[in-house]
Amino acid sequence: MSTFELVCVTHRGLCGDGLPARGAALCRGGVSRIILREKDLPEPDYQALARRMLAACGDRLVLHHFSALCAKLGVSRLHLSLGALEQSPALRAQVELLGVSVHAPEEARRAQELGADYVTAGHVFATDCKRGLPGRGLDWLRQVVEAVSIPVYAIGGIGPDNLSAVASTGAAGACLMSALMTCPQPEAMARALLDACSPCADPGDMVQ
Repeated sequence: MSTFELVCVTHRGLCGDGLPARGAALCRGGVSRIILREKDLPEPDYQALARRMLAACGDRLVLHHFSALCAKLGVSRLHLSLGALEQSPALRAQVELLGVSVHAPEEARRAQELGADYVTAGHVFATDCKRGLPGRGLDWLRQVVEAVSIPVYAIGGIGPDNLSAVASTGAAGACLMSALMTCPQPEAMARALLDACSPCADPGDMVQ
């Protein structure tokens, strides 16, 4: 059975200027990837932050949206919306790792057809990022997992209280933002979350 993975989606507004140091701590704690989302940044500012994050996180850093920066920064890992990939399918050949955000099983199949290496599927639970919209739920997540042969990472409203339930769906892992951006001990938090998804986990043993 494959190991359940944690993926961090960044939000520097939740942790201020300490994002690179937090990213490094999360990597030490076992987070598999750091997706540098930061959608509000113009490309030059994003590039400057990406350089700092690359120094802190190395090959676990995944760029988001700004595909031209992959070549500039020597980063061969990119995450896109499905729409962006459909508009520029040649991007598949330009990176080694390509992730795509999807919101339905049929979108996951389309992303796989276009060459995605993995998809993030959400939102699974209610989240402030999608305020007022109910989560799609665990049964929906199972449908996405069953629709494709590539890894599916759940996203949206995921934290310590529901991570084990997400792992039970067959998802390859989960993407977390708030829990990893705001916790006081990011390295310990990442380790505890991963331990909680192991077969011998004690659900009460969790760093907050």
